[in-house]
Amino acid sequence: MRLLAKPMGYLLMWLYQFIGDYGICLVIFTVAVKLATYPLYAKQIISTVKMSKVQPKIKEIQQKYAKDQQTQNEKIQELYQKEGVSMTSGCMPMVVQMFVIMALFALLRNPMLYFGSMEAASADMMLFAIHEPFLWIKDLAQPDKWILPIASCVATFISFTMNQSNTAAAGNQAQTNFMNTMMKYIFPVTILLLARSYPAGLAIYWFVGQIVQIFFNIRFKSLRKKLMEEDAPKGKKKSKARA
Repeated sequence: MRLLAKPMGYLLMWLYQFIGDYGICLVIFTVAVKLATYPLYAKQIISTVKMSKVQPKIKEIQQKYAKDQQTQNEKIQELYQKEGVSMTSGCMPMVVQMFVIMALFALLRNPMLYFGSMEAASADMMLFAIHEPFLWIKDLAQPDKWILPIASCVATFISFTMNQSNTAAAGNQAQTNFMNTMMKYIFPVTILLLARSYPAGLAIYWFVGQIVQIFFNIRFKSLRKKLMEEDAPKGKKKSKARA
């Protein structure tokens, strides 16, 4: 995490030198990170639509090679390559997000470890900055017990629910419905509990990130609808036009 946390420390320092408010710096930093991961999320939606499209073909392969598991797997992989379906694209945004969260947590929890290697003046400036107040929060290095954790919980629930709707693959919902329903409630509650014990600066990062993700999901819902319409059979499109 040090390899990622140290550059993040320099980026926050650079923002702070221009803005002079650590809370606002965290908000801008969060938005920048989310915008940088936008292509990964967009790729996830495109891959999900493609996965929905190939589900009938996958079932045909499974039925045809029911007694030959090796051939079945090979044929499915060939189908994925042919249709441009990536099984890892759905995980990449979350993986990137978790690495950033872990690095930011390390930075905010042990600032001396990362800011200490800067020039003395810069290090002192940032060590004071992380303890600045922001809105109702008296110290960004200390946990906010209720308002920010509850806001993070609600934002996570909304974002997670919208994301499930956008990434649901047709023909596969029955197998994952129970797990998705459980995660929809367990994950936000987990965020609530963590936000009450972690530095408020980290909770701000998560809350703002989920707000940005909600806007992403609104955009992705439109993108998914457009892709599904483009992939619809021409006969259906003609029948709709006649109607």
